[in-house]
Amino acid sequence: MKTTEEKIREALKKVIDPELGVSIVDLGLIYDVRYEAGEAEIEMTLTSPGCPLAPVIDKKVREAMEEVPEVKNVTVDLVWDPPWSKEAMSEELRAELGID
Repeated sequence: MKTTEEKIREALKKVIDPELGVSIVDLGLIYDVRYEAGEAEIEMTLTSPGCPLAPVIDKKVREAMEEVPEVKNVTVDLVWDPPWSKEAMSEELRAELGID
């Protein structure tokens, strides 16, 4: 049986970065997921601090949490340290995009 944190991560895999067309999880934007008593906290970043689609991605993350019945409230913490880099991407995505 999956833990709630695993369910949250699974739901986040369905969130697609609107500019790049890939999952924010595979892109390495999700730094941490915590869950306790109905409260989910997601620590994430974006590919750049000036990303104009930040509000769109935030909204999609919150909508994804609606798929996890245990989650009653979600907090999205946008952080810039450490900064995102291509090394944060999943090995599969790096291979798909031809990035070493």
